[in-house]
Amino acid sequence: MNKYTERLYNGLIKENPTLVLMLGMCPTLAVSTAAINGIGMGLSSTAVLVLSNLVISLLRRVIPNEVRLPAYIVIVASLVTVTELLMEAYLPSVYEALGIYIPLIVVNCIILGRAEAYANKHEPGLAVMDGLGMGLGFTVALTLAGLVREVLGAGTAFGYQVLPKSITPMAIFIQPPGAFLVIALFIIIMNAIGIKTRQKKLVESNGCDGNCGLCSLTCEQGKEAAK
Repeated sequence: MNKYTERLYNGLIKENPTLVLMLGMCPTLAVSTAAINGIGMGLSSTAVLVLSNLVISLLRRVIPNEVRLPAYIVIVASLVTVTELLMEAYLPSVYEALGIYIPLIVVNCIILGRAEAYANKHEPGLAVMDGLGMGLGFTVALTLAGLVREVLGAGTAFGYQVLPKSITPMAIFIQPPGAFLVIALFIIIMNAIGIKTRQKKLVESNGCDGNCGLCSLTCEQGKEAAK
C-alpha cells in the first residue's frame, strides 16, 4: 500500500473521523435522520475538506505561523460559502434539509483538525488524498447512520418504502435518542474490529507471547500450561 492509498484507507477505516476519532458528532447526530441527508452533508464536507487541504498545503510556507488558525478559517469559510450557494442553486431540497449545518461546516473540527494536523505539514498531493479519505469516511458514517435510522424509524430507504406497511416503524430512531443508539452500535462494531486488528498485529510481531487464547497459534508455553 503506497502512501496515497494509505491516506484513503486511514480516512475510511483506520482513522474514520466519526466512528474512530469521534469528530464531527454534531452534524452526524443532527442530519442523519435520512440516508440522502447523510450523503448531502458528507459530500459537501468532502469537497470542502479536499479543497481546503489543497489550498492550505500550497500556502503552508506563506501563511505566518502566528495567524495560521485565522487563515485556515478564512479559507474554509470561503469554500463553504461557495458550496452553500451551489447547493442552494442545484440541490434545493438537500439544502433545505441540512439547513444551518451547511454553514457550520466552517467550524467542523474534522476540517480544521486535518488542516492543522496534516495539510500544513505535507505536500499538496498527500493533503488532497488525506482530505478525500477523511471526507469519504465521514460520508460513509453519515450515510450508514442515516440509512439505518430511516429504515427503522420510517420504514423507507432513500425515500422508497422498504418495510411492509403492516410493520410499525420505531419512531425513536428518527429522533435524537435514535442517533445515539445507532452511532453507539457502529462504534461498538468498529472497536471490536480494532481490538482484533491490534491482537493480530501483536501476534504477528511478538508471537502469542504466552496469551495463546488470543490467537490461533500454539506455543510450547501454552502446551506446558495446559498440562
